[in-house]
Amino acid sequence: MKHEMLLGALLPITALVAPAYAADYLTVEQAQRQFFPDASQFVDSALNFDDDQRDAIKDHAGTRQRRDRQQVWRAARDGEDLGWMFVDDVIGKHEFITYALAVSPEGAVLGMEILSYRETHGGEVRQADWREQFDGKSLDDALRLGKDVSNISGATLSCRNVTDGVRRLLNIWDLYLKNA
Repeated sequence: MKHEMLLGALLPITALVAPAYAADYLTVEQAQRQFFPDASQFVDSALNFDDDQRDAIKDHAGTRQRRDRQQVWRAARDGEDLGWMFVDDVIGKHEFITYALAVSPEGAVLGMEILSYRETHGGEVRQADWREQFDGKSLDDALRLGKDVSNISGATLSCRNVTDGVRRLLNIWDLYLKNA
C-alpha cells in the first residue's frame, strides 16, 4: 500500500522531469510517394524470418534482425520494378527511430528518411546532408560510421544505429529480394 501511495505521488513529478520528445515527420505513404513519385502501385512484400534467416542476416550485416517480420514494399509502374521501400526501427539511445529506406532494383540506396524520432537528443540524423550520405551506397561500400558515413557530434548513437540499420536492410535485400 505504501508503494502505491509513493508511486502515485511521484508520477506527476516524473512527468514534469521527463518530458516526451517525439516527432512524426512522414507517413509510410508519404515516404513511398517521395521516393517513387512515378510508381503506380506499392505491393506489400513483407518478409517473415525464422531463426536461421535472422542468424544469416546477422552473419552478413554484422547486426541482428530484431524482429521476425520486416516491412517492405515493391514499387512498380506498369509492371516495371522501380525498387523497394523498407520501413524499419532502430534504437537511438533509449527509444525507437523509425526510418524508411528506398533501394533500387540493383541494390543501391535511393534515399533514406526519418519517419519518426522519439529521443531527446540526436535528432540531427534527420538533417538532409547527413541522410544524403547514403544515396547511391550499396553493399560494395563499407557503410560504417566514421569510414564512409560521417558522425554527428552529440548524435553518435543515432548515427551508428541508423547506419547499422541501413547496412542490415541492404543485406536483407541481397539475401531475400535481389532475385525476387
